[in-house]
Amino acid sequence: MRAEELRSHRWYGTDSLRSFSHRARTRQLGIAAQEHLGKPVVGILNTWSELNPCHMHLRERAEDVRRGVWQAGGYPVELPVMAVGETFQKPTAMLYRNLLAMETEEVLRSYPVDAAVLMGGCDKTTPALVMGAISADLPVVFVPCGPMLPGDWRGQRLGSGSDMWKYWAERRAGKLGDEQWAEIEEGIARSPGHCMTMGTASTMTSVAEVLGLTLPGAASIPAVLSAHTRMAAASGRLAVDLAWHGPRPSQVLDERAYRDAVTAVLALGGSTNAVIHLIAMARRSGVRLTLDDFDAASRRVPVLADVRPGGAHLMEDFHRAGGVPALLHRIADLLHLDRPTVYGRVHGHGLATREPYDDTVIRRRDDPVSPEGGLAVLRGNLAPGGAVIKHVAAEPRLLRHTGPAVVFEGHQDLLRRIDEVDVTPGSVLVLRGAGPKGGPGMPEHGMLPIPERLLKQGVRDMLRISDARMSGTSYGACVLHVAPESHVGGPLALVRDGDPITLDVEARRLTLEVTGDELDRRRRSWTPPPPRYTRGYGALHEGHILQADEGCDLDFMRGSGGAPEPDVD
Repeated sequence: MRAEELRSHRWYGTDSLRSFSHRARTRQLGIAAQEHLGKPVVGILNTWSELNPCHMHLRERAEDVRRGVWQAGGYPVELPVMAVGETFQKPTAMLYRNLLAMETEEVLRSYPVDAAVLMGGCDKTTPALVMGAISADLPVVFVPCGPMLPGDWRGQRLGSGSDMWKYWAERRAGKLGDEQWAEIEEGIARSPGHCMTMGTASTMTSVAEVLGLTLPGAASIPAVLSAHTRMAAASGRLAVDLAWHGPRPSQVLDERAYRDAVTAVLALGGSTNAVIHLIAMARRSGVRLTLDDFDAASRRVPVLADVRPGGAHLMEDFHRAGGVPALLHRIADLLHLDRPTVYGRVHGHGLATREPYDDTVIRRRDDPVSPEGGLAVLRGNLAPGGAVIKHVAAEPRLLRHTGPAVVFEGHQDLLRRIDEVDVTPGSVLVLRGAGPKGGPGMPEHGMLPIPERLLKQGVRDMLRISDARMSGTSYGACVLHVAPESHVGGPLALVRDGDPITLDVEARRLTLEVTGDELDRRRRSWTPPPPRYTRGYGALHEGHILQADEGCDLDFMRGSGGAPEPDVD
């Protein structure tokens, strides 16, 4: 490609009034002509924010990316985009995933960008950035923010999220005092980076690597290591090459890439949230990925990553054992090894020599964490559109269970009444009003708390069912993503206290043991709730959000293309 063929040349290189204005304003920025004219413009899309602690180091990493871009002869420009911080953003970061995806697409399309470096990692930022990049279809490389260091408390290694849930249950059971709880607060998240368990963040950055959108091994590098700095600079150099030679996302993200990503999620024992995100990403690429694809893969793919919450180790251990390339080495026969990647080699290049360094962290195929994948897709009259359970993180006794429903009308009702309701260890806790529309945004409320009275009796798991999601760091017999959700009249809206509900994971069934005639009678008397929003993004979301089994994208955002390149002159 010649410089005149660069996309940015339309902004900078023509003899027109607008091009003069663009060059003049670049001089206003303090950039001389020889610093940028004729060079690829590399956008650095940075999700740094002071209210996203996972990304607190991305200011510095953006400078490392910038260094790499300059080294390779490009012109770097940092473009801040929405942080979508999982911890602080309410009612849920998932409400804003699609907003960041829209912003990413429009920033890439509307500015003189030839290629981009996408910087993220906190749960929703990875799928959002990738979804936007798919639709814009400009060359990109993804820089994962990396996991934080392991937590520490009185000599114990803590995993963010997973151990928070664990010790919160112990505190509610009266077994953990204020002083101990305060110590855990100060030790569970002690460095920059996303959760160091195999939660949604680690799962989705690993997905980005498997898809071929990162440098090999990038996803598991702890945020504070010098290797992370080097990876960021190398990604900047790669972005310049991508600006000249491609490929674009549409040339990398085909059906084979998404099927390999599904396989990897299952081998990782990854987050249930990956189901929603991968379906949305795939459909942006024109690939029809479904819940059934996950379930079919789950029956043939073993869990090999022994990482919390489904295992014993943390992401630093996974990185030391060889990271994603080492995991892929163990399942290479299940992958498409000849597909392209952004780094210029086929997906399978070098995997033959990436054998894991520690078989206790990345298990052998004959010694798996679980002989089948960590997710199961359930169907039945309670979830005609499907539901998901991470059964490797549940107590086995609950994987085939029938019990009476105890129903909560939304999260606030749950918090008010959970310690007051008449419930036994065999009861089935049901939360509705927490789906994509009803949540709003499908918050992570699916790991319903166990009543305090039962915790004090030693109960640590119960069957729980909802149209919500749960944190990828969570665990337990939690049936999630029930579709259609209750807010739009799905069967979950018809459940009443005392109704028997049966879960059979082996048979992949979720059944409300109520006659069809009775359900029809209840359905006729059901009335939809009023709209929650009357204006703004909330109203846009509520009017166009798809259900969980369709990826929770906005209905008008599916697919790529359809938006013309802007007129520049």
